[in-house]
Amino acid sequence: MALKTEQAFAVWITGLPASGKSTIADSLKTLLNERGVDVAVLESDVLRKIFSENPGYGQSDREEFYRRMTWVGVLLTRHGVPVIFDATANRRAWRDEARNQIPKFAEVYVDVPLKTCIERDPKGIYRSAAEGRASDVPGMLAAYEPPENPDLVIDGTREAPLNAARGIIAVLKDKRYWP
Repeated sequence: MALKTEQAFAVWITGLPASGKSTIADSLKTLLNERGVDVAVLESDVLRKIFSENPGYGQSDREEFYRRMTWVGVLLTRHGVPVIFDATANRRAWRDEARNQIPKFAEVYVDVPLKTCIERDPKGIYRSAAEGRASDVPGMLAAYEPPENPDLVIDGTREAPLNAARGIIAVLKDKRYWP
């Protein structure tokens, strides 16, 4: 007889590219692992290469990508695997779709001014956009819609990633998603 697994939680960490989402996701994963929670991190850069040999970044490409990413997160949480979404998801509707399908869902907004993200630019996407080699860069050539009611707002210019991760754990506990 199979045991019924309780639906796991999901945390979507959103913010502009270069806001620090991945660093916070890594810190959160480490803290959860230390507490005995094995969590799956769905990182958009990794999944794009898995879902498509030549991933596009146009509106329809992004819609399809986030639909697939959400499906993977829903599937994992339904099977008891906690999920961290590490993805900009510049349209609020894409994050809301995950929220609608995952009962234990928390949205975390990493708030960093565009100017700071442009200065950080570890992957060179803002530079590529400025040089006309990249289109649809959230915050520059594509709109970024911040969450209307995030469960947590992190000041990505002041808060250390480890402290941000601790704040996310506090939210999970407050929502009773995790003991």
